[in-house]
Amino acid sequence: MPRQGLTSERVSAAAADLADAVGLSRLTVAAVARHFGVSDAALYTHVRSREALIEQVAVRAAAVFADNLALAVAGRAGRQALVGFADAYRTFAVAHPGQYAATQLQLPREVGTRSTGHLRMIELSYAMLRGYGLDEPDLTDAMRFVRSTFHGFASLETVDGFGHPRDLDESWSHILDAVHTALSNWPSGTKERR
Repeated sequence: MPRQGLTSERVSAAAADLADAVGLSRLTVAAVARHFGVSDAALYTHVRSREALIEQVAVRAAAVFADNLALAVAGRAGRQALVGFADAYRTFAVAHPGQYAATQLQLPREVGTRSTGHLRMIELSYAMLRGYGLDEPDLTDAMRFVRSTFHGFASLETVDGFGHPRDLDESWSHILDAVHTALSNWPSGTKERR
């Protein structure tokens, strides 16, 4: 019989918080069980394995992440949308490092295709870039460029990976200027490559 008040929603919420506190790689069913003061077995009514627990965190986090991105780009285009999107991306990644890490995982197809948060994140990313007048294959190339830039900066910031005393917000602002310039002058994918 399930423990009174212990639900799948409460389990995934606690797991998301723990992922941020201890790191996604250290998130276990046992750690979540300790959080609730129950045995590991009590949680298996709500989650079948550690992998399923991480998938729940990823789906939950993607929904919140997508909501933040949507608010940041609503009614904006071009540089304004880029800055809103980038700031929301960085804020979420730094404030929720474990949840952010979960959103970056390759999920099983049956989980990923049902995760509305993941699908919205993809749609919002491409919609923001369409403001630069990009079509395929340039759109995908530009998305990979933007994602790599934002992910790299946020990942390094999360682990205090920038040793230089220059203010991070100043660097971020200049990086966004450079990204905007690159997107505004994106080379066409139809040109012959060297």
